[in-house]
Amino acid sequence: MSDRDAGPGFYRQMFAGSWITQGLWAAAELGIADQLAAGAATAEELAARTRAHPGSLYRLLRALAGVGVFVKDEQGRFELTPLGHLLRADVPGSQRAFAIMMGAEFHAAWGELLHSVKTSQPGFEKRFGVHFFEYMEAHPDRHHLYDTAMEAVHGPETEPVLDAYDFSAFRTVVDIGGGNGSALSTILKRHPSIHGTLFDMPAVADRARAALADSPANGRLRVEGGDFFKAVPASADAYLLRHILHDWQDHDAIAILRKCREAMSPSSRILVLEMVIPPGNEPGFGKWLDLMMLLVAGRERTQKEYEALFSEAGLRLARVIPTASDVSIVEGVPAV
Repeated sequence: MSDRDAGPGFYRQMFAGSWITQGLWAAAELGIADQLAAGAATAEELAARTRAHPGSLYRLLRALAGVGVFVKDEQGRFELTPLGHLLRADVPGSQRAFAIMMGAEFHAAWGELLHSVKTSQPGFEKRFGVHFFEYMEAHPDRHHLYDTAMEAVHGPETEPVLDAYDFSAFRTVVDIGGGNGSALSTILKRHPSIHGTLFDMPAVADRARAALADSPANGRLRVEGGDFFKAVPASADAYLLRHILHDWQDHDAIAILRKCREAMSPSSRILVLEMVIPPGNEPGFGKWLDLMMLLVAGRERTQKEYEALFSEAGLRLARVIPTASDVSIVEGVPAV
Protein backbone atom coordinates (compact mmCIF):
# COMPACT_ATOMS: atom_id res chain seq x y z
CA MET A 1 0.00 0.00 0.00
CA SER A 2 1.43 3.41 -0.96
CA ASP A 3 1.81 6.25 1.52
CA ARG A 4 -0.99 8.04 -0.33
CA ASP A 5 -3.36 5.10 0.16
CA ALA A 6 -2.28 4.20 3.70
CA GLY A 7 -4.63 6.62 5.43
CA PRO A 8 -7.80 5.72 3.51
CA GLY A 9 -6.88 2.03 3.68
CA PHE A 10 -6.57 2.21 7.45
CA TYR A 11 -9.97 3.84 7.83
CA ARG A 12 -11.65 1.43 5.44
CA GLN A 13 -10.36 -1.46 7.52
CA MET A 14 -11.53 0.17 10.75
CA PHE A 15 -14.98 1.00 9.40
CA ALA A 16 -15.45 -2.59 8.29
CA GLY A 17 -15.02 -3.77 11.87
CA SER A 18 -18.65 -3.03 12.74
CA TRP A 19 -19.80 -4.78 9.56
CA ILE A 20 -17.92 -7.93 10.56
CA THR A 21 -19.44 -7.79 14.05
CA GLN A 22 -22.90 -7.69 12.52
CA GLY A 23 -22.08 -10.54 10.15
CA LEU A 24 -20.89 -12.70 13.03
CA TRP A 25 -24.04 -11.84 14.97
CA ALA A 26 -26.33 -12.84 12.11
CA ALA A 27 -24.51 -16.15 11.65
CA ALA A 28 -24.58 -16.80 15.40
CA GLU A 29 -28.30 -16.02 15.72
CA LEU A 30 -29.04 -18.39 12.83
CA GLY A 31 -26.87 -21.10 14.37
CA ILE A 32 -24.93 -21.58 11.13
CA ALA A 33 -21.87 -23.06 12.83
CA ASP A 34 -24.01 -25.63 14.64
CA GLN A 35 -25.65 -26.55 11.35
CA LEU A 36 -22.23 -27.09 9.77
CA ALA A 37 -20.90 -29.18 12.66
CA ALA A 38 -22.10 -32.36 10.91
CA GLY A 39 -20.45 -31.45 7.61
CA ALA A 40 -20.37 -29.11 4.62
CA ALA A 41 -23.59 -27.67 3.21
CA THR A 42 -24.66 -25.25 0.50
CA ALA A 43 -26.26 -21.91 1.24
CA GLU A 44 -29.55 -23.30 -0.10
CA GLU A 45 -29.43 -26.23 2.32
CA LEU A 46 -28.56 -23.98 5.24
CA ALA A 47 -31.28 -21.51 4.28
CA ALA A 48 -33.88 -24.29 4.35
CA ARG A 49 -32.77 -25.32 7.84
CA THR A 50 -32.65 -21.80 9.24
CA ARG A 51 -35.58 -20.20 7.38
CA ALA A 52 -33.29 -17.68 5.70
CA HIS A 53 -33.26 -16.34 2.15
CA PRO A 54 -30.83 -18.53 0.13
CA GLY A 55 -29.23 -15.79 -1.93
CA SER A 56 -28.85 -13.41 0.98
CA LEU A 57 -27.46 -16.12 3.24
CA TYR A 58 -24.93 -17.00 0.54
CA ARG A 59 -23.72 -13.41 0.55
CA LEU A 60 -23.31 -13.48 4.33
CA LEU A 61 -21.40 -16.77 4.25
CA ARG A 62 -19.17 -15.55 1.42
CA ALA A 63 -18.25 -12.42 3.38
CA LEU A 64 -17.48 -14.39 6.54
CA ALA A 65 -15.42 -16.85 4.51
CA GLY A 66 -13.35 -13.86 3.49
CA VAL A 67 -12.31 -13.29 7.12
CA GLY A 68 -11.65 -16.97 7.85
CA VAL A 69 -14.80 -18.02 9.69
CA PHE A 70 -16.06 -20.35 6.93
CA VAL A 71 -14.51 -21.75 3.79
CA LYS A 72 -16.24 -22.57 0.47
CA ASP A 73 -15.19 -25.66 -1.46
CA GLU A 74 -15.23 -26.20 -5.22
CA GLN A 75 -18.76 -27.63 -5.06
CA GLY A 76 -20.07 -24.41 -3.51
CA ARG A 77 -20.50 -25.97 -0.05
CA PHE A 78 -19.49 -24.12 3.08
CA GLU A 79 -17.46 -25.68 5.88
CA LEU A 80 -16.26 -24.60 9.32
CA THR A 81 -12.74 -23.38 9.88
CA PRO A 82 -11.10 -23.57 13.34
CA LEU A 83 -12.37 -20.03 13.90
CA GLY A 84 -15.84 -21.04 12.77
CA HIS A 85 -15.95 -23.91 15.28
CA LEU A 86 -15.88 -21.32 18.07
CA LEU A 87 -19.28 -20.02 16.88
CA ARG A 88 -20.83 -23.36 17.84
CA ALA A 89 -22.84 -23.34 21.05
CA ASP A 90 -21.53 -26.62 22.44
CA VAL A 91 -17.74 -26.33 22.29
CA PRO A 92 -15.21 -25.24 24.92
CA GLY A 93 -14.45 -21.56 24.53
CA SER A 94 -17.60 -20.95 22.45
CA GLN A 95 -17.94 -17.36 21.27
CA ARG A 96 -21.54 -17.70 20.06
CA ALA A 97 -23.16 -15.98 23.04
CA PHE A 98 -20.60 -13.17 22.92
CA ALA A 99 -21.19 -12.69 19.18
CA ILE A 100 -24.93 -12.38 19.81
CA MET A 101 -24.50 -9.97 22.72
CA MET A 102 -22.07 -7.76 20.78
CA GLY A 103 -24.22 -7.77 17.65
CA ALA A 104 -27.59 -7.20 19.31
CA GLU A 105 -28.00 -5.05 22.44
CA PHE A 106 -24.46 -3.76 22.62
CA HIS A 107 -24.32 -2.89 18.93
CA ALA A 108 -27.42 -0.77 19.44
CA ALA A 109 -25.85 0.85 22.50
CA TRP A 110 -22.68 1.71 20.56
CA GLY A 111 -24.90 3.82 18.34
CA GLU A 112 -25.34 6.11 21.35
CA LEU A 113 -21.60 6.62 21.97
CA LEU A 114 -21.73 10.27 20.92
CA HIS A 115 -24.51 10.86 23.47
CA SER A 116 -22.37 9.25 26.17
CA VAL A 117 -19.28 11.26 25.24
CA LYS A 118 -21.23 14.53 25.26
CA THR A 119 -23.18 13.87 28.47
CA SER A 120 -21.33 11.08 30.36
CA GLN A 121 -24.72 9.33 30.53
CA PRO A 122 -24.96 5.63 29.58
CA GLY A 123 -25.85 5.09 25.96
CA PHE A 124 -27.40 1.72 26.78
CA GLU A 125 -29.97 3.44 28.99
CA LYS A 126 -30.76 6.01 26.32
CA ARG A 127 -31.31 3.25 23.77
CA PHE A 128 -33.30 0.81 25.92
CA GLY A 129 -34.85 3.10 28.53
CA VAL A 130 -33.42 1.32 31.58
CA HIS A 131 -30.03 0.69 33.17
CA PHE A 132 -28.14 -2.30 31.80
CA PHE A 133 -28.65 -4.41 34.93
CA GLU A 134 -32.36 -3.59 35.08
CA TYR A 135 -32.65 -4.70 31.47
CA MET A 136 -30.95 -7.98 32.29
CA GLU A 137 -33.22 -8.63 35.27
CA ALA A 138 -36.27 -7.99 33.07
CA HIS A 139 -34.99 -10.33 30.33
CA PRO A 140 -33.78 -13.57 31.98
CA ASP A 141 -33.01 -15.16 28.61
CA ARG A 142 -30.66 -12.32 27.75
CA HIS A 143 -29.18 -12.42 31.25
CA HIS A 144 -28.35 -16.09 30.75
CA LEU A 145 -26.82 -15.26 27.38
CA TYR A 146 -24.78 -12.49 28.99
CA ASP A 147 -23.50 -14.87 31.68
CA THR A 148 -22.50 -17.35 28.98
CA ALA A 149 -20.78 -14.63 26.98
CA MET A 150 -18.82 -13.41 30.00
CA GLU A 151 -17.63 -16.95 30.70
CA ALA A 152 -16.40 -17.23 27.12
CA VAL A 153 -14.48 -13.97 27.49
CA HIS A 154 -13.20 -14.29 31.03
CA GLY A 155 -12.92 -18.06 31.44
CA PRO A 156 -9.47 -18.25 29.80
CA GLU A 157 -8.17 -15.74 32.37
CA THR A 158 -8.58 -18.06 35.36
CA GLU A 159 -5.58 -20.34 34.84
CA PRO A 160 -3.17 -17.46 34.15
CA VAL A 161 -4.40 -15.76 37.33
CA LEU A 162 -3.77 -18.92 39.35
CA ASP A 163 -0.33 -19.21 37.79
CA ALA A 164 0.50 -15.62 38.73
CA TYR A 165 -0.88 -15.56 42.29
CA ASP A 166 -0.41 -18.06 45.11
CA PHE A 167 -3.81 -18.81 46.67
CA SER A 168 -2.41 -21.63 48.83
CA ALA A 169 -1.97 -19.34 51.86
CA PHE A 170 -5.74 -18.84 52.09
CA ARG A 171 -8.19 -21.09 53.89
CA THR A 172 -11.34 -19.26 52.76
CA VAL A 173 -12.10 -17.31 49.57
CA VAL A 174 -15.27 -15.33 48.80
CA ASP A 175 -15.95 -14.70 45.12
CA ILE A 176 -18.03 -11.50 45.03
CA GLY A 177 -20.34 -11.46 42.02
CA GLY A 178 -18.94 -14.83 40.99
CA GLY A 179 -21.67 -15.66 38.47
CA ASN A 180 -21.80 -19.36 37.64
CA GLY A 181 -18.92 -20.22 39.99
CA SER A 182 -16.51 -21.40 37.32
CA ALA A 183 -13.59 -19.30 38.58
CA LEU A 184 -14.09 -20.29 42.20
CA SER A 185 -14.48 -23.95 41.23
CA THR A 186 -11.14 -23.80 39.42
CA ILE A 187 -9.46 -22.27 42.48
CA LEU A 188 -10.87 -25.00 44.73
CA LYS A 189 -9.82 -27.70 42.28
CA ARG A 190 -6.22 -26.49 42.27
CA HIS A 191 -6.14 -25.92 46.05
CA PRO A 192 -8.00 -28.73 47.89
CA SER A 193 -7.47 -27.07 51.28
CA ILE A 194 -9.47 -23.95 50.39
CA HIS A 195 -13.17 -23.49 51.17
CA GLY A 196 -15.05 -21.03 48.98
CA THR A 197 -18.23 -18.96 49.04
CA LEU A 198 -19.87 -17.80 45.83
CA PHE A 199 -21.75 -14.56 46.54
CA ASP A 200 -24.07 -13.03 43.95
CA MET A 201 -27.58 -11.70 43.44
CA PRO A 202 -30.23 -14.17 44.69
CA ALA A 203 -31.43 -15.12 41.19
CA VAL A 204 -27.86 -15.67 39.98
CA ALA A 205 -27.04 -17.60 43.15
CA ASP A 206 -30.02 -19.89 42.60
CA ARG A 207 -28.84 -20.73 39.09
CA ALA A 208 -25.29 -21.28 40.29
CA ARG A 209 -26.42 -23.49 43.16
CA ALA A 210 -28.22 -25.79 40.76
CA ALA A 211 -25.34 -25.80 38.27
CA LEU A 212 -22.76 -26.58 40.97
CA ALA A 213 -24.72 -29.33 42.69
CA ASP A 214 -22.56 -32.04 41.11
CA SER A 215 -19.26 -30.17 41.37
CA PRO A 216 -16.36 -32.24 42.77
CA ALA A 217 -15.70 -29.31 45.12
CA ASN A 218 -19.32 -29.14 46.28
CA GLY A 219 -18.45 -30.00 49.88
CA ARG A 220 -16.10 -27.02 50.04
CA LEU A 221 -18.22 -24.60 48.01
CA ARG A 222 -21.09 -22.64 49.48
CA VAL A 223 -23.43 -20.41 47.45
CA GLU A 224 -24.98 -17.36 49.07
CA GLY A 225 -27.34 -14.78 47.60
CA GLY A 226 -27.28 -11.14 48.62
CA ASP A 227 -26.53 -7.53 47.73
CA PHE A 228 -22.91 -6.39 47.84
CA PHE A 229 -24.05 -2.82 48.43
CA LYS A 230 -25.46 -3.97 51.78
CA ALA A 231 -23.10 -6.64 53.10
CA VAL A 232 -20.81 -9.47 52.04
CA PRO A 233 -19.80 -12.65 53.92
CA ALA A 234 -17.49 -11.82 56.80
CA SER A 235 -13.97 -12.79 57.85
CA ALA A 236 -12.73 -14.58 54.75
CA ASP A 237 -9.01 -14.69 54.00
CA ALA A 238 -9.49 -13.38 50.46
CA TYR A 239 -12.20 -11.45 48.64
CA LEU A 240 -12.17 -11.89 44.87
CA LEU A 241 -13.83 -9.31 42.59
CA ARG A 242 -13.41 -10.39 38.99
CA HIS A 243 -14.67 -7.82 36.50
CA ILE A 244 -17.03 -6.33 39.09
CA LEU A 245 -15.69 -2.85 39.79
CA HIS A 246 -15.52 -1.98 36.09
CA ASP A 247 -19.32 -2.22 35.98
CA TRP A 248 -19.67 0.80 38.27
CA GLN A 249 -18.81 4.47 38.52
CA ASP A 250 -16.38 5.49 41.25
CA HIS A 251 -18.90 6.21 44.03
CA ASP A 252 -20.53 2.79 43.59
CA ALA A 253 -17.18 1.01 43.26
CA ILE A 254 -16.07 2.64 46.52
CA ALA A 255 -19.31 1.53 48.20
CA ILE A 256 -18.67 -2.08 47.14
CA LEU A 257 -15.09 -1.92 48.39
CA ARG A 258 -16.22 -0.44 51.72
CA LYS A 259 -18.56 -3.37 52.29
CA CYS A 260 -15.65 -5.71 51.61
CA ARG A 261 -13.48 -3.70 54.01
CA GLU A 262 -16.14 -3.98 56.72
CA ALA A 263 -16.18 -7.76 56.28
CA MET A 264 -12.40 -8.21 56.20
CA SER A 265 -10.20 -9.23 59.10
CA PRO A 266 -6.84 -7.44 59.58
CA SER A 267 -5.04 -10.16 57.62
CA SER A 268 -7.55 -10.43 54.76
CA ARG A 269 -6.71 -9.61 51.17
CA ILE A 270 -8.88 -8.16 48.44
CA LEU A 271 -8.06 -9.26 44.89
CA VAL A 272 -9.49 -7.15 42.08
CA LEU A 273 -9.16 -8.78 38.64
CA GLU A 274 -9.47 -6.17 35.91
CA MET A 275 -7.72 -4.81 32.83
CA VAL A 276 -5.49 -2.09 34.27
CA ILE A 277 -5.06 0.61 31.64
CA PRO A 278 -1.37 1.35 31.07
CA PRO A 279 0.00 4.88 30.64
CA GLY A 280 1.13 6.13 27.26
CA ASN A 281 -0.21 5.79 23.73
CA GLU A 282 0.30 2.09 23.12
CA PRO A 283 -2.79 0.22 21.91
CA GLY A 284 -4.70 -1.82 24.42
CA PHE A 285 -7.99 -3.71 24.43
CA GLY A 286 -8.77 -2.19 27.82
CA LYS A 287 -8.94 1.29 26.31
CA TRP A 288 -11.71 0.20 23.95
CA LEU A 289 -13.43 -1.87 26.61
CA ASP A 290 -13.47 1.32 28.68
CA LEU A 291 -15.59 2.96 25.98
CA MET A 292 -18.01 0.04 26.04
CA MET A 293 -18.21 0.40 29.82
CA LEU A 294 -18.98 4.09 29.34
CA LEU A 295 -22.12 2.95 27.52
CA VAL A 296 -23.30 1.00 30.59
CA ALA A 297 -22.17 3.46 33.31
CA GLY A 298 -18.94 1.62 34.11
CA ARG A 299 -15.23 2.20 33.46
CA GLU A 300 -11.81 0.62 33.23
CA ARG A 301 -9.11 2.22 35.40
CA THR A 302 -5.41 2.93 35.73
CA GLN A 303 -3.29 1.90 38.70
CA LYS A 304 -3.50 5.43 40.13
CA GLU A 305 -7.28 5.33 39.88
CA TYR A 306 -7.38 2.02 41.76
CA GLU A 307 -5.12 3.49 44.42
CA ALA A 308 -7.63 6.32 44.88
CA LEU A 309 -10.61 3.95 45.07
CA PHE A 310 -8.88 1.77 47.64
CA SER A 311 -7.91 4.74 49.77
CA GLU A 312 -11.49 6.06 49.85
CA ALA A 313 -12.69 2.61 50.95
CA GLY A 314 -10.22 2.22 53.82
CA LEU A 315 -7.86 -0.02 51.90
CA ARG A 316 -4.28 0.24 50.69
CA LEU A 317 -3.17 -0.95 47.25
CA ALA A 318 -0.36 -3.37 47.99
CA ARG A 319 0.71 -4.34 44.47
CA VAL A 320 -0.47 -4.89 40.90
CA ILE A 321 0.46 -8.31 39.51
CA PRO A 322 0.33 -8.82 35.74
CA THR A 323 -0.77 -12.16 34.33
CA ALA A 324 -0.32 -13.95 31.02
CA SER A 325 -3.87 -12.83 30.14
CA ASP A 326 -5.22 -9.29 29.64
CA VAL A 327 -6.13 -8.91 33.31
CA SER A 328 -3.97 -7.93 36.26
CA ILE A 329 -4.46 -8.74 39.94
CA VAL A 330 -4.85 -5.57 42.00
CA GLU A 331 -4.16 -6.65 45.57
CA GLY A 332 -5.41 -4.59 48.49
CA VAL A 333 -5.08 -4.83 52.26
CA PRO A 334 -6.85 -3.03 55.10
CA ALA A 335 -5.36 0.42 55.65
CA VAL A 336 -3.76 0.92 59.04
